[in-house]
Amino acid sequence: MHIQDTHWSTASTASVAATASAVAPAGGAMSTVAGNGRGEGTRPGRTTPLRVDAQRNLEHVLRAAREVFGELGYGAPMEDVARRARVGVGTVYRRFPSKDVLVRRIAEEETSRLTDQARAALGQEDEPWSALSRFLRTSVASGAGRLLPPRVLRVGVAEERSGGAGQTAAARLPQQRPQPGGGELGFVPDGAADDDAGVAELLEVVGRLVERARAAGELRPDVSVSDVLLVIATAAPSLPDAAQQAAASARLLDILLEGLRSRSA
Repeated sequence: MHIQDTHWSTASTASVAATASAVAPAGGAMSTVAGNGRGEGTRPGRTTPLRVDAQRNLEHVLRAAREVFGELGYGAPMEDVARRARVGVGTVYRRFPSKDVLVRRIAEEETSRLTDQARAALGQEDEPWSALSRFLRTSVASGAGRLLPPRVLRVGVAEERSGGAGQTAAARLPQQRPQPGGGELGFVPDGAADDDAGVAELLEVVGRLVERARAAGELRPDVSVSDVLLVIATAAPSLPDAAQQAAASARLLDILLEGLRSRSA
């Protein structure tokens, strides 16, 4: 599992727009001027649907990015993503003007996926321990932990230190400010407010799972939300053989769940 901050902050809106203009084909049917921080924007007043081949390339790039970043961490180069997607690196940059934009897109989707999985566990399991263990098993099996944004773990730790359970996470999210020298790593990311809301939502729902299991006496009293997220991040090893990976993940998760459970349960 690679949890790292490399290439995490995105460029400013102006920087992204300039890069997009440089790589977009003149007069093409697909506009990549970033209007939402994800490299998906269109020119003002125009909504142009992707051509079939462009949509297919986008899906290939996103799938390849999840695989590459899941295996190598977010520090993996864009060239690796392009090779895995079997497209030219220019095709990747036409959809995602910088690597930071692609990283943010993948991390945002994985955060949303984890939140949905936590909600499903809350809604479909009456027993607190069953709900928590279901969430962990589903999340680990999906491989989402390998793409967990590093800031989620940092915020989870901050939550526990401040005594919160996720309900007010947005107010305590780390603030990102411009840094001297500018450049791709020197600006507040476009769309950061959306990311903060997504992280806060994940922490709130997982916090409910943790509190329920703790109140029922089934979870060790010292286990925190950040501990649960760390289990997800570490119990999804990346192995070359899919069957070995599934077996290793299941075995490791069984051991970790036993460590989380209250001795009196």
